[in-house]
Amino acid sequence: MSVDEEPRRTRIQERNRARILEAALGTFARFGYRGTRVDQIASDAGMSKSNLLYYFGSKSEIYKAVLAGLLDRWLAPLRTLDPEGDPRRELTAYIEQKLRFSANEPEASRLFANEVMQGAPMIRDVLEGPLKALVEEKAEVLRHWAKAGKIRDVDPYHLIFLIWATTQHYADFAPQIEALTGSGIHDDRFRKGALETLSALLLEGLLPRA
Repeated sequence: MSVDEEPRRTRIQERNRARILEAALGTFARFGYRGTRVDQIASDAGMSKSNLLYYFGSKSEIYKAVLAGLLDRWLAPLRTLDPEGDPRRELTAYIEQKLRFSANEPEASRLFANEVMQGAPMIRDVLEGPLKALVEEKAEVLRHWAKAGKIRDVDPYHLIFLIWATTQHYADFAPQIEALTGSGIHDDRFRKGALETLSALLLEGLLPRA
């Protein structure tokens, strides 16, 4: 049966899959892949193990589906970087979206970071395929701006890594940040301050001086 011939999922099936993936995200984030059991995920999803296995045949299948979903959301802001846009607005908006992701989905950020630190065994094909292709595409956007004199000629990959590192830090090291400041990226005022600081420092070094 081809993909086009596969029966469409019902609304109940879609809701149950979403419920399983939401529960699995929290469970994997707390216990890691090895420490997570299928019956834990089922319990967190409020269903039986046999019912869960109707939708996903194994723990690895659930894990890969969780990672695929969070990667899609994680990469969404980068896809919007417009080569014809103003670098100041485009990069500020990108930083803001990345900070919002850290605020709204801290477990997803930590799970992704943990997977990569383990050598990315489950998503290496994605890193070397779709992610690499997207980063190469957006590196060309940065080179385009540099050639047009809109930004300094810097290595686009290091610039992207810098944005990732600074924005994801607020999710991945949230307990440390809260211990030091008494607040965190979930707080609107704190997030605004982070955006203003990161944008000012980044753009000050990146945009050509008048």
